[in-house]
Amino acid sequence: MSDAEMTQTHDVVIIGSGPAGLTAAVYAARANLEPIVIEGMVEGGPTGGQLTLTTEVENYPGFPEGIMGPQLIMDMRAQAERFGTRFVTEDVVKADLETKPVRLETASGKEIFANSLIIATGAKPRRLEVPGEDELWGGGVSACATCDGFFFKDKHVVVVGGGDSAMEEATFLTKFASKVSVVHRRSELRASKIMQERAFKNDKIEFIWNATISEIKGDNGQVTSVVLEDTESGDTRDFAAEGVFLAIGHIPNTWLFEGQLDLDDEGYLLVDEPTTRTNVPGVFACGDVMDHIYRQAVTAAGTGCMAAIDAERYLAEHTDAAPDMPRG
Repeated sequence: MSDAEMTQTHDVVIIGSGPAGLTAAVYAARANLEPIVIEGMVEGGPTGGQLTLTTEVENYPGFPEGIMGPQLIMDMRAQAERFGTRFVTEDVVKADLETKPVRLETASGKEIFANSLIIATGAKPRRLEVPGEDELWGGGVSACATCDGFFFKDKHVVVVGGGDSAMEEATFLTKFASKVSVVHRRSELRASKIMQERAFKNDKIEFIWNATISEIKGDNGQVTSVVLEDTESGDTRDFAAEGVFLAIGHIPNTWLFEGQLDLDDEGYLLVDEPTTRTNVPGVFACGDVMDHIYRQAVTAAGTGCMAAIDAERYLAEHTDAAPDMPRG
């Protein structure tokens, strides 16, 4: 995409290239809205969201044999490109939502203007930031039991956290794992009473109190153990486990929009449900940046479809050029 094209005002600009952003691009492109996707950068290449860090995806409809996460993103990207989506492989560093059209600035200093903006910047799981975590991500370290629990049949796994999410993850994992050890840095849980009771009653779940993980160890790319550190004494010990599930929260990628868009207490974008409209007309949000409940690729894709349709309807009401959105 040339610099001259970039400085033009575009009907639809999408920030984010995960399932939500790419699905929005497919629908907007099929409506002849010629969307621009600003896909961001990571280690010198396009991001593609959390699916690019996932190995095999077996719960996305249409793939009975499963599909690798990066391949699914590549296929979605190719589909969007086939219908006319153009991509800008840069990071957005500034967004001015008060102007019409919306003005975005990239890391290289380029300006992009949009009559409608779809935000699909996603969220990232909170990390432990300990040795071995990055190297073994996807090799036993995960932040999604729903996505990866199936791969831990008859294995001993660790869940880190003490809130409702941790209890939900631990309970879900008992469907597959032989044993689930919940590691919590305190001596009592933060989870709701009903979630605690459910976990306490499950024979497959044990609790390791007043402990944190200071290192994750592995062999041939697979988790073999974690180093537990006692939060009171500071003593450490090696603890055998074949999987580590993080349930210590997610961080929505909303820093660009603080002070301009309404956020909930956890920093997620608020939308006017059941639509994807934010509090700024012409600005829409989809995917994990506005969903802290489901956080699945298929639900992200669904809201991406919704955002594209909402953007098309907004343009139809505010411009003469936007055609009807094709369905199906």
